[in-house]
Amino acid sequence: MSPIPIARSGNGTGLLFAVLGAVGFSFKAILVKLAYQYRVDAETLLALRMGLSLPFFVVMGVVADRRARHRLEGRDWLWMGGLGFCGYYLASYLDFLGLRYITAALERLILFLYPTLVIVLSALFLGKPIGRRAMMALGLCYLGIGLAVGHDLHIAGEAADVLLGFALVFGSALSYALYLMGNGEVVGRLGSMRVTAFATMIACVLCIGQFVILRPLSALDLPWQVYALGLAMALFSTVAPVWLVSEAISRLGAGPVSLTGTLGPVITIFLGWLLLDETIGGGQVAGAALVIVGVLVMARRK
Repeated sequence: MSPIPIARSGNGTGLLFAVLGAVGFSFKAILVKLAYQYRVDAETLLALRMGLSLPFFVVMGVVADRRARHRLEGRDWLWMGGLGFCGYYLASYLDFLGLRYITAALERLILFLYPTLVIVLSALFLGKPIGRRAMMALGLCYLGIGLAVGHDLHIAGEAADVLLGFALVFGSALSYALYLMGNGEVVGRLGSMRVTAFATMIACVLCIGQFVILRPLSALDLPWQVYALGLAMALFSTVAPVWLVSEAISRLGAGPVSLTGTLGPVITIFLGWLLLDETIGGGQVAGAALVIVGVLVMARRK
């Protein structure tokens, strides 16, 4: 058999994995909004999601560590702790808090700004200049966010709530951008899957510890629907997408896989309309289009 069909098959599988990963990550906001209908708080829901995810990441970490050539040193664990705090604990917590106040569609668009934040942070702290193309991309992204926020302000009526939700989710995107910058410093030496697994395990422990400190155990007396949604978040919007995206990158490379992430806002807008009765307006659609185009411009620049 010739190698060409095999390559095409591998590319097709990689593309499928990348798309499924994007769908899984996009579905998280929908599941959180559905769970909030049962009056569960963010701290309890986040602990439930991460607690149910923890066993899978432990297995993933053990397997990745056994395959690694280099053992983890003290400084590596410090990096893991920082990455786990920024990328998976703080970013997730702020995101869950923000979803109390804004639509799932707006949440996904705000999170989608993280590439622009990486560029701005790199310019501020690493001295990397922002070129003309990047400036144009930044303008498109933030104009799009302005249109999307305007849509939410129009339908929500409570401007203070929408602005608070925007600030919380924007903080989540900022925290994730810091994680990506730190991730680039260690992933080449330690391996992508091992860094992801151990950083997520640390975040899981932080989320569970936060719940133990802030909430009584009686807070776990929840309807079965909340546990079902928490399990769905753990399996289909946390563990599975992490593995799928990792496998897609191994087949296609990071560049093409990152472009499939542009499906995220579109998927979330559709699912929010279908499952949460969220209104789709012209401003929201135009805003999403501008943000996606802006991110694609930045991807082309890279």
